[in-house]
Amino acid sequence: MPRISSPKVAVPETAAADPRIGHLLGSRLEKNSVPRAVILGFPSDEGVRRNGGRVGAAEGPAAIRHALYRLTPDARLDAFEDLLCRTRDLGDIEVSGDVELDQRNLADALEPHLEKGSFTVVLGGGHETSYGHFLGYRRAGQNVAIINWDAHADVRELKEGKAHSGSPFRQAISDPGGGCRSYTVAGLQPHLVARAHLEFVKQHGTALWRDEITPEGVGKLYRNASTPTLVSFDLDAVDQAEAPGVSAPTAGGLPAELWLTAAYSAGLCGAVGSADVVELNPRLDRDGQTAHLAALTVWWILRGRVERR
Repeated sequence: MPRISSPKVAVPETAAADPRIGHLLGSRLEKNSVPRAVILGFPSDEGVRRNGGRVGAAEGPAAIRHALYRLTPDARLDAFEDLLCRTRDLGDIEVSGDVELDQRNLADALEPHLEKGSFTVVLGGGHETSYGHFLGYRRAGQNVAIINWDAHADVRELKEGKAHSGSPFRQAISDPGGGCRSYTVAGLQPHLVARAHLEFVKQHGTALWRDEITPEGVGKLYRNASTPTLVSFDLDAVDQAEAPGVSAPTAGGLPAELWLTAAYSAGLCGAVGSADVVELNPRLDRDGQTAHLAALTVWWILRGRVERR
């Protein structure tokens, strides 16, 4: 099994009547019990470097936890606190800098949780995170549909045979073992997508442009999802005014409100078995703004998970 380091996050001291997520996580779990949800970090950005991006996403999982642990559960919904108490933060995969090896290790770490049906949230890391995430389903013997919220298609060819942050979904679609039932990418920016990549996506799934995304469209996208579905949230899909701390910022991207609606809807959708949140670059963030948005993305995913029927 891959080596996983325990999360190292200082939990704020508060009164007993004011618990934060960092206090609640795992507090009602027995040692060998199956958690309702798990969180796992993948602190890798070697794929970003290979893709010519701005490195720093390896620091993403720590920054997301720092913000997430300080949030409170939704006081309007007792079941949210119970879910958090039955959610285990596994820590971070110890990455080597060998993207392909690290992706396989991520898959190995995810496999038992996907097999047991624990809802899974992966904290990236560059978008190379998502191919390792996909491989977790392959290890678990499950074919999976993919929804990717992204300004880019991320179906670029490998570079000298090596994976990178722009190639995860081409790899998933072309995986020799099969397993990718469909691929939907939502939030595309027309100035960031090559014709060849658009045609590749259309051959294997669906491409939705930034100006096609509405609250009603978000709901329809998830209503059409099939079991199981992996959802990837690349923060560069959000307008750079609201998400400056990413590897590739985007002017004219999605508003944060619509982005968080997509996160909530992912958690609410019964077909969605896991999600990842990727491309946070704390080195380039402004006052923790993007890290807070990433933490809220996780918060709303889990908030939606509580309300599943």
